[in-house]
Amino acid sequence: MGIEDILMHDETVFKNLNAFDPDYVPPNYNFRDTQMEAMALSIRPAMSGAQPSNAVVLGSPATGKTTAVKKIFELVEKNTEKVVCVYINCQIHTTRFGILSQINKKIFGYVPPDTGVPFSRVYDKIMSHLQKEGKSLVLALDDVNFLFQSNFANKFFYDILRAYEEYPGVKTSIFAILSELEFRYEFDKNVKSVFIPHDIVFPLYSLSEIESILKDRANAGFYRGVIDDDILEQIAVYTFDYGDLRTGINILKTCGNFAEADASRKITQKHFDKTIESLAPINISQILESLSDKEMTLLRLIVDYGGNVSSGDLSKDFKKTTEASYSTFLRIIKKLEFLKLIDAEYTGSGSVGNSRNITLRFDPDKFQL
Repeated sequence: MGIEDILMHDETVFKNLNAFDPDYVPPNYNFRDTQMEAMALSIRPAMSGAQPSNAVVLGSPATGKTTAVKKIFELVEKNTEKVVCVYINCQIHTTRFGILSQINKKIFGYVPPDTGVPFSRVYDKIMSHLQKEGKSLVLALDDVNFLFQSNFANKFFYDILRAYEEYPGVKTSIFAILSELEFRYEFDKNVKSVFIPHDIVFPLYSLSEIESILKDRANAGFYRGVIDDDILEQIAVYTFDYGDLRTGINILKTCGNFAEADASRKITQKHFDKTIESLAPINISQILESLSDKEMTLLRLIVDYGGNVSSGDLSKDFKKTTEASYSTFLRIIKKLEFLKLIDAEYTGSGSVGNSRNITLRFDPDKFQL
């Protein structure tokens, strides 16, 4: 099939191509009931006019944090008009005014001009409205660590959480969503006095959970019979090994594209193998891009040692470079090992030995570190 045939081909294996998009929110959202219940308990007081709780939503990339927050926000707004729920992607909206503009859009239906309108005017309009209408604000800041690349994060948290001082009766809370566990210590003492969150932890998905999620996504995106269980199982295993659910969803979509290019009504082993061959280098790049600064620093230190170093030497260098704690070092080692970027084999007496040999599992010369 030629390029023009591919572009103009009418038949498709996709029932809903949008089901494989990054921002797709599935109707059935499984394996996160505990976390969603914790979020609901945080917001519940606001539904009766009381103060909602703050929370830190923690978890590695692609563990369902964003989807869970959006699901809870949908349920809250379906059941009450007393709570305004606003989700912000802090990789996109990186300024105080930018974030406030999105809150303004949610409440009033438009984004204020980014020139000529001071922050204080938009802020006053929002808080005055909440005060007059007796509504609470629950603000979710996804990838909140990006805000700390500027100097306004403390000021913005303070503005939101202490709004009640200027606008009596206004109730506000923040859900901070991120992977970097140490971010909260960036706050100054004024913010720490009002941002006292509880942690809602999203663990990594198990293999069986990944397979179930991918099957649901395939059922939503493909017509019946397009993909068999044996191919789905292989995709699930590959996804589990890489530790990122988004990888599996992307594989499903790419397999479908290869099947259509072959004018096939089914995804076959050939299509899966071709997809894995095409995505292998991209997966590592995507994983590297998702790592935090401390995680990348540790990875670069391993590279500096030639890809092979003892955990003792590595932890000393890591502490000297970042001043991070040993528990942070161990957490990052565990994450990099799970993501298949390193091997960390014990050299002591079994799993109780403290010494480990850390080795890279990829060629660093092929990627930008």
